[in-house]
Amino acid sequence: MDAVALARWQFAATSVYHYFFVPLTLGLSVLVAIMQTMYVRTGDDQYKRMTKFWGKLFLINFAMGVVTGIVMEFQFGMNWSQYSRFVGDIFGAPLAIEALLAFFLEATFLGVWIFGWDTLPKKIHLASIWLAAIGANLSALWILIANSFMQQPTGYVLRNGRAEMVDFGALLTNPNVWVQFPHVITAGVATAGFFVLGVCAWHLLRGTHADFFRKSASIAALYAAVGSLGVGAVGHLQAQHMIRNQPMKIAAAEALWNTENPASFSLFTIADEAERRDVFSIRIPRALSLLAYNRMDGEVRGVNQLQAEAEAKYGPGNYVPPVAVTYWSFRIMVGAGGLMLLLALLSVLLVQMGRLHTTPLLLRVLAPAIALPYIANSAGWIMAEIGRQPWIVNGLMKTSDAVSPNVTVGMLAITLVLFVVVYGVLMGADIYLLRKYATAGPAPDAPTQPMSVY
Repeated sequence: MDAVALARWQFAATSVYHYFFVPLTLGLSVLVAIMQTMYVRTGDDQYKRMTKFWGKLFLINFAMGVVTGIVMEFQFGMNWSQYSRFVGDIFGAPLAIEALLAFFLEATFLGVWIFGWDTLPKKIHLASIWLAAIGANLSALWILIANSFMQQPTGYVLRNGRAEMVDFGALLTNPNVWVQFPHVITAGVATAGFFVLGVCAWHLLRGTHADFFRKSASIAALYAAVGSLGVGAVGHLQAQHMIRNQPMKIAAAEALWNTENPASFSLFTIADEAERRDVFSIRIPRALSLLAYNRMDGEVRGVNQLQAEAEAKYGPGNYVPPVAVTYWSFRIMVGAGGLMLLLALLSVLLVQMGRLHTTPLLLRVLAPAIALPYIANSAGWIMAEIGRQPWIVNGLMKTSDAVSPNVTVGMLAITLVLFVVVYGVLMGADIYLLRKYATAGPAPDAPTQPMSVY
């Protein structure tokens, strides 16, 4: 492997590790705030116990997310200095705002919430968790504003070999942001819903804290269903946006080698990527046009035609992303998402019938189904980033031109191994702590003591 490949592997490893924690933080922060709102409105101490129990798991996950996220920003300077030089005037602004505004808001009010139990008025204390949840989701917004510039550059001018910001408003209103951000937020809601639902299922199978986990499951089932429906609906809009603005990504995700009108949707394809042809394929006629344009016809451009267009515009080169990775990551994401929607809707139905806790077969499925949103989230992120290749900034800078000139293969190989080992330990610690406190169940309410994960 050369330096570019190792730098890509290193950033991929750290970002996938980090993204394991992000969606649960986004979704669980809001769910905990909802539970505390129900406590403040009703005065029911059961909701207070729920807030504290699920809040403790949220804090564990939040801490791990912070630790793994810090390293990613250092990599822009260490491994990707050419990229940072080229786009730093634009990319730096949303990252700085995320740290100075959103993260400070989140961290400050999270501290108030942790230590404010029974010392602050109920409504002030409730406001603190809502502000922390808003801060967490605003952090995601600013990160996605930065990432969306990489997907669809807006509000810039090229000057002296650099991309310089000329319109901050255009950066904020980038059309890619407003399909990507809702997709990430609804994915976070679904992740939190399935996490809580899975823990509840584990306890309900064993009959421990039955009333507590029945009530938690009833809230989580609805939350998971809302998130799963939302992520599917927004994902559809995001795919339609990609067809207009990143057609090569969609062509690779469908292994669509040549332009079709009407275009067929691939159910299963084995392809010869080098020859850019199908070896075996099962396709649904017109289905891709229907998904792309909400009608039974419409042109979807193929890989070969888009490659020719890119060569005419940018010069000789390979402008096709790794098709197999893009194709299968898309299907893993959609498959996991579809299964989540089915399980969430079934859970809601059984909750309404009062039978969820008496359906052991579903409970046995829901416990390991905690993994489904993590699989879908990781596959979706891989598809979004791999499908943009060979560009690090779509149409402006290639990934091969973005790596730091002075990093060596040895440096990158050693740090890659170290990052994977350290992040693996952190992942193990996170799973251990979450499992320890999740299986222990809620502790008796201790009103005079602040929350702690120690």
